[in-house]
Amino acid sequence: MHPLRIERLVYRWPGAERNTLEIGALSLASGESLFLFGPSGCGKSTLLSAIAGVVEVPKGAIRVADQDVGAVHGGARDRFRVDHIGMIFQVFNLIPWLSAIENVLLPCTYSRHRRVRAGDNPEGTARRLLSELGLADPSLASKPANELSVGQQQRVAAARALIGKPDLILADEPTSALDEAAKAAFVDLLARECAEAGTALLFVSHDRSLEQHFDRNVDFLALNGGAA
Repeated sequence: MHPLRIERLVYRWPGAERNTLEIGALSLASGESLFLFGPSGCGKSTLLSAIAGVVEVPKGAIRVADQDVGAVHGGARDRFRVDHIGMIFQVFNLIPWLSAIENVLLPCTYSRHRRVRAGDNPEGTARRLLSELGLADPSLASKPANELSVGQQQRVAAARALIGKPDLILADEPTSALDEAAKAAFVDLLARECAEAGTALLFVSHDRSLEQHFDRNVDFLALNGGAA
């Protein structure tokens, strides 16, 4: 099974004059990490939205965990997303009044699939992930997300994406607010956790200094056939 397979994907934002995405083929194997680089505004985030089913895509163009994303609609697509995809956003999208541990456990709340794969003790799994991502202090796990530093919030977002061993993690410029040393450390931790869980990682960024941390590097502009 390929966590991600894309073939002949074409997508145009409503009202746009040109296609935003024109991707012939892209795939990821279980446990593989891929760094997709390109300048800001070139369509990388649109690709992640397409993979996650946030925007409508043609049938047959994107398969995640062997499911045709374009053939799933409405609530079924939302359930499929939380079951099989972990997401790390540039702004992290944590719920500010929930504690770090409560934010990490959200996928287990909404997905039985992720809850089962988190093991008999999901909270223990969440605490282990936080510890391995550099938040071993129990007092940090109980703090509201809005009281954590940017770097700490980033690690909470990564643990939330990882819990329950999703087939695929999509990371959208998640290191943009960090200094160089913190970026490298975070990416190493994330890639290692994904490899150990057998989770494929698609990491998009304009920062090519990170490319050495991944199994493969792909130039988005070359992949996208010149579409803007």
